[in-house]
Amino acid sequence: MKNYRRSIATILVAFLSISVFGQRAIRVYQDDSMPMKDRVEDTLSRMTLEEKIAILHAQSKFSSPGVPRLGIPELWMTDGPHGIRPEVLWDEWEQAGWTNDSCFAFPALTCLAATWNEDMASLYGISIGEEARYREKDVLLGPGVNIYRSPLNGRNFEYMGEDPFLASKMVVPYIKGVQQNGVATCVKHFALNNQETDRFTVNVNVDDRALYEIYLPAFKAAVQEGGTWSIMGSYNKYKKQHGCHNQYLLQDILRKEWGFEGTVISDWGGTHDTRQAITNGLDMEFGTWTDGLAAGVTNAYDNYYLAKPYLDLIKLGQVDTTELDDKVRHVLRLTFLTAMNRNKPFGSLVSDEHVLAGLGIAEEGIVLLKNKNNTLPINLHKVKRIAVVGENAIKMMTVGGGSSSLKVKYEISPLQGLKNRIGTQAEITYARGYVGDIGSAYNGVVTGQDLSDNRSEEELIAEACALAEKSDCVIFFGGLNKSNQQDAESYDRLWYELPYNQDRLLEYLCQANPNLIVVNISGNAVAMPWVDKVPAILQGWYLGSEAGNALAEVLVGDINPSGKLPFSFPKKLEDCSAHSKGDFPGANGQVHYDEGIFVGYRWYESQNIAPLFCFGHGLSYTQFKYGALKADKKELTSSDKITFTVDVSNSGNRSGSETVQLYISDLESSLPRPVKELKAFKKVKLMPGQTKSVSFTVDKSALSFFDPEKHQWVAEPGKFAAIVGASSLDVKGKVNFSLKQ
Repeated sequence: MKNYRRSIATILVAFLSISVFGQRAIRVYQDDSMPMKDRVEDTLSRMTLEEKIAILHAQSKFSSPGVPRLGIPELWMTDGPHGIRPEVLWDEWEQAGWTNDSCFAFPALTCLAATWNEDMASLYGISIGEEARYREKDVLLGPGVNIYRSPLNGRNFEYMGEDPFLASKMVVPYIKGVQQNGVATCVKHFALNNQETDRFTVNVNVDDRALYEIYLPAFKAAVQEGGTWSIMGSYNKYKKQHGCHNQYLLQDILRKEWGFEGTVISDWGGTHDTRQAITNGLDMEFGTWTDGLAAGVTNAYDNYYLAKPYLDLIKLGQVDTTELDDKVRHVLRLTFLTAMNRNKPFGSLVSDEHVLAGLGIAEEGIVLLKNKNNTLPINLHKVKRIAVVGENAIKMMTVGGGSSSLKVKYEISPLQGLKNRIGTQAEITYARGYVGDIGSAYNGVVTGQDLSDNRSEEELIAEACALAEKSDCVIFFGGLNKSNQQDAESYDRLWYELPYNQDRLLEYLCQANPNLIVVNISGNAVAMPWVDKVPAILQGWYLGSEAGNALAEVLVGDINPSGKLPFSFPKKLEDCSAHSKGDFPGANGQVHYDEGIFVGYRWYESQNIAPLFCFGHGLSYTQFKYGALKADKKELTSSDKITFTVDVSNSGNRSGSETVQLYISDLESSLPRPVKELKAFKKVKLMPGQTKSVSFTVDKSALSFFDPEKHQWVAEPGKFAAIVGASSLDVKGKVNFSLKQ
């Protein structure tokens, strides 16, 4: 079986190549003091036509061959926006059977976005980059920054929410953290990949303004601010061309407008046409399906679109090598930055530092949605009997969900986390409550859990209620899981409500014990018809290996929750713009984003629709008071900046962190604009009684909209308002100012 580590054969060939070509050959892959452009051109000049073609496509599920004759090593990719995927067989998705490829699971990216903390994003990137480096991976296939358009999108848990500014700010430090390890990020899925239904074929119809204002900013930030070394194309179509070879996205926008110098990598199986792949910007092709007969195991990869078909076109004189050389330049640059980077660190796997990083991110991302009568934190001096109910209290969440499925060193369940923390301070009992997914394997990774339960729904409810009645408080762990039609790749959710009749169970639990705490484990918003009957609700996300410990620490008050929602929770699905204005998930191969720029809170505010929980919402165990919002000037010129300042005080009796959010409102726009848009945020930690001054400096770019007629960003002179708040709806201050011509 072929191994992903650099083969001895490659090393020997490299040694021989030095002997044959002399000292000049050393410069090809050793002299990293040379300018990158010179290294690339020198190597390119030494490659044969066949070698150039070879490095453009896969040689296995997750690797490309390099150039053995010149000592150019293979490139190895790995899934893992949240952890490093286990090794699979050379040509298959099933496990390779290694015993040393278990990883640490970091929280899903919805949780990272919920921290609203760029330092956490940097820590996340550094940590997962170290794990990828230790496993000798060159490209990490992530992070994902597709916008949260509908709560039914099964892959939302892998992304960073509904707001392009928040996603842009969080993705940049993640990228820099990963790449300081000599591992490339491959930011995905570029672009408009906002559903799983018909994801391989659906054509997205969206106006230019929405494209540039909502769906592209996080990718642009990843390129121009984060400096990502690679980008992954998307499966879906835009303007009737697939995202992996799309002239408009990859050439006109990514290369020409943004100046991207990195490598464009196809999503696995996302390539469909040789000529479009040649001309429309694709550099590396992975995962293309072959029929096993005409292109069997010995030549399957040679029959990829950017393999023999491309070579044949060149030899027949039907295309020249101009595009080929550009593609090879991009791949060589990627190779020099990663596989041939002699200064990269060794990395580490499941280290103590990674455990602390994952735990800290999870703690900061948990969102306290509701806390009536200070039900939380649990007072262990008074509460001595705790009933834990729900399948999600025990079910492993790191296995399943698609390409982000992991084989972890360990995973602490919520029930185990509570037992770890509470010990003998209180009696903890457990009831299943409902039976959801009893599956315990994905692509050969087996959890070892036996979740089978033959009891009826009535029996399960009766047991849970009996336990609740004799307990001081009840903690319900429910929500979604990583099964098909829930939070999972390849499938969208079928409905907005909780699955497995959890809503019915919760109605009974409310009657059995009013001291009920609901912990929603999901990467998506869910309907909560019982919201008024439940005093306390936590949004628990998919928190990775340290999930149970993080949740326990927040529930008992060791950690003061400080997460804020990165997307809105609508009361009902019809309130969401993609369902009331657009046509999610489309029909007849077409989906129309008729809501335009009005996505998430932009829509709810424009329509005066009250969400269940708004964007940016998140409570605390302490209280914060805001002073008056002040501006350092009343007028802003087009070349100037303006600074807004607000004092924030902790008026409670315990330390806590608050995310101060700055929104801008255009009061005189010639085009329809949202009521307000997020343009800055800052998370501050305050001790009891402490006050800090928080400042935001913005320029005219924060006032701009994309003018589709001019095809440029425009800041119109006129009146604006700066709005500071604890969420999109919890406004704490406002100040007017104007932009001069």
